[in-house]
Amino acid sequence: MKQKQRGWLKQSAVLLLIAMLLVLSACGGNHNSNNGAAAGEASASPTAESNASAQPSSDPAQTAYPLTVKDATGTELTFDAAPQRVVTLLPSETEIVYAIGSGDEVAGVDAYSNYPPEAADKPKIGDMTTNIEAVAALNPDLVLASSTMNTDAVQKLRDLGLTVYASDPKTYDAVIDKIKVIGQIMNKQAEADQIAKHMQEVKQQVADKVKGAAPVKTYLEFSEGYTVGKGEFLDELLTIAGGQNTAGDQSGWFEVDAEKIIQENPAVIVYPALQDANPNPILEGIKKRAGWDAIDAVKNNRIVEVSDDPLVRVGPRLADGLLELAKAIHPELFS
Repeated sequence: MKQKQRGWLKQSAVLLLIAMLLVLSACGGNHNSNNGAAAGEASASPTAESNASAQPSSDPAQTAYPLTVKDATGTELTFDAAPQRVVTLLPSETEIVYAIGSGDEVAGVDAYSNYPPEAADKPKIGDMTTNIEAVAALNPDLVLASSTMNTDAVQKLRDLGLTVYASDPKTYDAVIDKIKVIGQIMNKQAEADQIAKHMQEVKQQVADKVKGAAPVKTYLEFSEGYTVGKGEFLDELLTIAGGQNTAGDQSGWFEVDAEKIIQENPAVIVYPALQDANPNPILEGIKKRAGWDAIDAVKNNRIVEVSDDPLVRVGPRLADGLLELAKAIHPELFS
């Protein structure tokens, strides 16, 4: 997979520093009301409890419409019925819609939505740049997007009258909340609750396993030459998994300070597998850095490859990514 592609696959915040420098564009049209703050205004990530409201339902497993939710931009969206045509601008959102059982409602996806496999057969609406005309032609009832990675696209879509639910979860629990809200919107609450339950169980399993173990100094590099600090979900996942982030004294995604990492001397280095890159440029870069042969992780051969997509997409498979990260940091606890 090309490095340019990976910037998009990290969607949901994983190359946040790089992705926010990209200019995204988009377009579309819709049948639901779309009121409130404009895209780009900051607010906390939505939760099903605090930002969704609906008429009482006799069946708690069914959504009672009209349903009003508020997204990460502070925009209130009201749905009179479950959307029948959904366009996703990110692989994570594609995975969520399929996971809750609404794959038939997916009208279009971004070019990098590769899971589940059937998503590849859906019409494509662009890659790092959303194709405005392609989205408009699909006439979606709902567009799912990132408030940070699709900022321009979100605004342009809303200007055309489309209903866009834009999220930006920064924690594991916020990802769960997002899935539950999308489940409400799509009238798939029971399915979303099952996913949430599984994700919570995995988180608890990992927490129980690493409880009492000394945190292991860990360095993450998920884009060549870049690492991640506090304020991003990967930093939180590393902490849950029993690690101590060597870049945790800074915020967001930033370029690696090679000398600083030598001084921090991580016991473990974690990097992602790249399906179509051989050799892996991230691993090659790590191996070639001057002085890094003195780092404990290198000397002790604790440079660990993990699956890319599950750990960097803010969707249901984040649970798989968390478990794999924990095994990479504390293999002795997960044998």
